[in-house]
Amino acid sequence: MRFSRRFVLTAAAAMVLGGGVTAASAATTASPDSSLWKRTELYFGTSKPGGGEVSEKEFADFSAKDITPRFPDGFTQLEGTGQWRSGGGEVVREHSIVLVVLYPPTNQHANEDLEQIRTDYKHLFDQESVLRTDSTARVSF
Repeated sequence: MRFSRRFVLTAAAAMVLGGGVTAASAATTASPDSSLWKRTELYFGTSKPGGGEVSEKEFADFSAKDITPRFPDGFTQLEGTGQWRSGGGEVVREHSIVLVVLYPPTNQHANEDLEQIRTDYKHLFDQESVLRTDSTARVSF
């Protein structure tokens, strides 16, 4: 039996799309005790403009003073390396710290707290910026 090219392409597309819908549905199936929370990541560069780097102790002190009091229920700190283009056009490669905070949408102070953390870090360590990303996550404990 001979199939037309159009039939084969249509059948392939249907399988891919149909499989994608099934996979997506399975991936979003929530456990009974899960709920939607907000997720914010803050990316802190550690290179100092005059040279040097924010030390582990300096960041630990900053975390204890500025982050923990605002999010005492917890957060995750990840370390990595990254790069970005400064306002002056220079490509900066540096060690970075990523802060991941999950919080319920009912947390009325979270946005203000996160913005204050960014402001304090930029001021304290003379940083041009602290990247922020926001998303929604389904969480379960």
